[in-house]
Amino acid sequence: MTIVTSTHSVPERIAALREYMHAKAIDACIVPTGDPHMSEYTSDHYQTRAFITGFTGSAGTAVITMDDAGLWTDSRYFLQAADHLAGSGVTLYKDRLPGTIKIHEYLLQKLPPGSTVSVDGCLVSNAWAENLRRDTSAGNFNLRTDTDPIGEIWSDRPAVEFHAVSEYPLQYAGVPRTEKIAAIREDLAKAGADALILTQLSDIAWLMNLRGGDVMCNPVFFSYVIITAKQALLYADADAFASELVEALSHDGVALLPYDRFYDDLEVIDEASVMLDRETCSELILQSLPKDIRIINEYSPAMKRKAVKNPTEIEGIHSAHLKDGVAMCKFLYWLKTNAAKASETQSDMGITEISAAERLHAFRGQQDLFMGDSFEAIVGYGPHAAIVHYCATPETDAALEPHGMVLIDSGGQYLDGTTDITRTIVLGPLSDREKTLFTAVLRGHINLAKAVFPEGLSGENLDYLAHEPLWQMGLDYRHGTGHGVGHYLNVHEDPNKIYWDGTNCSPPMPPFEEGMLSSDEPGYYEDNAFGIRHESLLLCRKGDLTDYGQFMCFEEVTLVPFDLEGILPEQMQSDEIEYLNQYHQMVYEQISPHLEDEERNWLRAATREI
Repeated sequence: MTIVTSTHSVPERIAALREYMHAKAIDACIVPTGDPHMSEYTSDHYQTRAFITGFTGSAGTAVITMDDAGLWTDSRYFLQAADHLAGSGVTLYKDRLPGTIKIHEYLLQKLPPGSTVSVDGCLVSNAWAENLRRDTSAGNFNLRTDTDPIGEIWSDRPAVEFHAVSEYPLQYAGVPRTEKIAAIREDLAKAGADALILTQLSDIAWLMNLRGGDVMCNPVFFSYVIITAKQALLYADADAFASELVEALSHDGVALLPYDRFYDDLEVIDEASVMLDRETCSELILQSLPKDIRIINEYSPAMKRKAVKNPTEIEGIHSAHLKDGVAMCKFLYWLKTNAAKASETQSDMGITEISAAERLHAFRGQQDLFMGDSFEAIVGYGPHAAIVHYCATPETDAALEPHGMVLIDSGGQYLDGTTDITRTIVLGPLSDREKTLFTAVLRGHINLAKAVFPEGLSGENLDYLAHEPLWQMGLDYRHGTGHGVGHYLNVHEDPNKIYWDGTNCSPPMPPFEEGMLSSDEPGYYEDNAFGIRHESLLLCRKGDLTDYGQFMCFEEVTLVPFDLEGILPEQMQSDEIEYLNQYHQMVYEQISPHLEDEERNWLRAATREI
């Protein structure tokens, strides 16, 4: 069998995989994006889909047959994927677009009945595997989930790395892990479950008040947890824990066990019923459990409790966003000043997409409790901004020029909170069309941010507010409007989200609760031209209690101005202008005391009333 390395071309890697498939009588190999914990961002060891296709975006699924190869990814990556797949022999399938064949349809079309389809059961959820079995039942396929085909041919595959785990101080967490575990046990008792299996790393980090560094930009660590009425078992790498931390966990009733022992313990678990989330638990977990055990399929109670921030976390959210706002405003002053000088002197700005991201990181690094970026910054100038999740490389690093717009989507990890912000920044003259679209996207952002709604509504109910200005123009953006955000945890956090199409959400989107932190990020993108996105974070609050019940509202916690040079006030409603002026006044009052004189003068102009 041929063994390949990362230095081989993608066609050579696919050829080696097909040789393996032939030897094992496998007719199709599905290579998803993921790790055993269904993480959004995967460590180097689990970059199997990127290895076999060459596409490095954070979402996508590859299917390799003996004669064909395809990659399915969503609209955020259409342009990036087309570029990465060029010359690879892998066909791009634009997922969720009308007319795009679905993976199960592709398999039924390409394979004869009775074929064997392989996927690593560690890397897909049980719900995903069950859906595939259902959708391909007409083909009577044999779905093998006990193999790791890419691991068999990838000789220089990086090892799984375990980094040091540390205690997350109570002054930032707000609630000790003993209370969190006790609350989870109450949830289990109410649900009639004897045990809870946790596999999502952010749930575990939150529950145990621990943080790590095993996933890029996310302060989590590879681990599993089993909670019963009497035991709290944490499966992780023992070498990542200092002896004092092991003792502290033991004192709190948490037993630290070897990470690799988890699946063995599942096979002999002595409980009548287990609560887990089939959307986040791997197929291998379900296959490992005793066959007679009763499965209670629910959102993790840890996930739901984590989404509702406690008073200490809410205080930290405001503190983190104040610091992040200072860093962002210092950066915007620097960027806008350089653009103005370049325009006056008709010279280069001397700034590229990568150097701009580095400068922004440096400004954040000057802030107290800064721990790193919450994700790899997206800095897209001109046409690059039309790639929703563009990531500049040395080969694509574009120079910023004193005209058009640059889209910057970035965030910081602070010990007291996580930030995520997008601002589309005007560097020079814009067309009327660009300003019209800039204004329409901003109107959508404002309409959602100022929403007042009855308790019990979810993001599916509210998403129209953000889309409406674009929909009235016959335009749209093909991504969700909002996602939950963790507290010094993952920048993308379930279960709260804002998206009009809830048909694929199982369980359904939960209603908003006071303390949920969500993004508000409508956008508009024209291929090979420009992109616009306006994003702030919204904290859900209780509003008025009336005869019609409890009403809810949002508090905008991000403290950074929107670029007035892109706005056409005459295209805005009076209440939208009033909201923007009040928001900008708040930004100036909170941020200006932390700036130097020239920066403060710039901010005063940037937040002027319109």
